[in-house]
Amino acid sequence: MNKNFISDKFQALQLKIAQELEIIDGDTKFKSDNWIRKEGGGGITKTTVNGKILEKGGVAFSSVYGPVSDVMKKQLNLNSEEFFATGVSIVLHPKHPFVPIIHMNVRYFELNDGTYWFGGGIDLTPHYIDDSLASKFHGKLKAICDKYSPDFYTLFKSQADDYFFIPHRNETRGIGGIFYDHIDETCGISKENIFKFCQELGESFPSIYAEQIEAGVAKEYDEAHIAWRNHRRGRYVEFNLVNDRGTKFGLYSGGRTESILMSLPPYAEWTYSHEINKDSLEELTLQKLKKGISWVQ
Repeated sequence: MNKNFISDKFQALQLKIAQELEIIDGDTKFKSDNWIRKEGGGGITKTTVNGKILEKGGVAFSSVYGPVSDVMKKQLNLNSEEFFATGVSIVLHPKHPFVPIIHMNVRYFELNDGTYWFGGGIDLTPHYIDDSLASKFHGKLKAICDKYSPDFYTLFKSQADDYFFIPHRNETRGIGGIFYDHIDETCGISKENIFKFCQELGESFPSIYAEQIEAGVAKEYDEAHIAWRNHRRGRYVEFNLVNDRGTKFGLYSGGRTESILMSLPPYAEWTYSHEINKDSLEELTLQKLKKGISWVQ
């Protein structure tokens, strides 16, 4: 199983996910933007706007290679001269405030000295946290992790809590999920099975999100809920621009800016000294934006 095989499978995964999301939304089509990276490689960025469910969404595939720049060596602590990276990255911003933002990515990185690793993860950012839906989300992730290693879910869930955290706000971005990076055969399973784990996570993505959509769209909302949605989107923007390592790697490696920043929502708000009512749904949500919550019952 070489890098080209992995890249081809990831490209097929992108297409599959986009097609399934079109069915789930019921009124949207993804547009494809093929691009070439002058240093080597390229990708396909699939985007959609103003669907029935999705206000903005992106499913991006990339397969890039070339010299390891001095900036990359410094930021990523690399000593090799050539790299190859491929992966799929997804961010979906729904219209409905009771449907959560969702992110997922799976990626593979290889250096010219033969060093390789996989990375990725999936996390959920509800505007309003529903404990039962959070439990279902984490339960699905745990079931996938447990098929490959009894240690994966606990480790990757903890890493997600630490990664999807906004230090300057002292709060998590949402309810977390799983996050893993620099995973290779030293984790105790073969390269082939790590890749299968990545693939299964990606293939499960549409059904995992469909469950969240179905529950959310059944709830009524008003302009106050939309205002809160936009307020929470502001936190999402802050994390992606200030803390997200994937965003930084894409920019440092000479990636395509439009594709890297597709994760940002179409509208967001920053209200000065935003105040919320005591015992409101908004306050209950803020109380649960912290690390270490055991969502699986």
